[in-house]
Amino acid sequence: MFSREVVLRALLHGSWRCYPVPVRPFCKPAPAPPKPPTVKRIWNQLFGRYLLVTNTVSSGVLMLIGDVAAQEIERRRDHLPSTDSYDRRRLFNMTLVGLSQGPLHHYLYKWVDAFLPGASIRTVFKKIGIDQFIISPIFIITYMYSAGLLEGASVQSCTTEVRQKYWTIYAADWLVWPPTQFINFYLLGPKYRVLYINAITMLYNVFLCYIKHNDDLLSFLNQPTPEDSKPPHDAS
Repeated sequence: MFSREVVLRALLHGSWRCYPVPVRPFCKPAPAPPKPPTVKRIWNQLFGRYLLVTNTVSSGVLMLIGDVAAQEIERRRDHLPSTDSYDRRRLFNMTLVGLSQGPLHHYLYKWVDAFLPGASIRTVFKKIGIDQFIISPIFIITYMYSAGLLEGASVQSCTTEVRQKYWTIYAADWLVWPPTQFINFYLLGPKYRVLYINAITMLYNVFLCYIKHNDDLLSFLNQPTPEDSKPPHDAS
């Protein structure tokens, strides 16, 4: 115990001090949530904050792959040696075209989902109709003009090419995209739409790039039938 002298000195001179006593909490704080794995975190960033970048870059890369396949088909058709390199200028132009299509697809499909929310069968068919009658013509025309202008063609020349090849490409669109878009709008989430479309477009781009740079398929499709080549019957 303290002596009487020590207690009196503390009271008179104010040297008595109180020290805080730490209070032990009754409940432990909740542990911090574990960070997601790196791959999952990157995936969420690519299809979240950076979705526009993902859609743009994937469009360019897959257009590039499509043109590589188209050039390979042309090389085998013409029996060119395998040592011949690809047309790098054309590959570069097609990549730029793909990059330009990425933001277009991104915002168009974003608008479609905002305009027609939900995934009922009726809504899905409405979205397919918008895709075929609005988005598809926009895509074809912008593709033909951007690819032609990058290759040095004039606007008038691009217009002529659009008139010659538009309906062939648009007819192929009706064979490919309605079933493709049904899966897209009915089963997939909005953030995966452009990536899915780009994956299918990688195959479709082979057709686009081929018909853009070759007229033989167009001539074959438009050649007259034997009945058309017969002279008209003389009624007299």
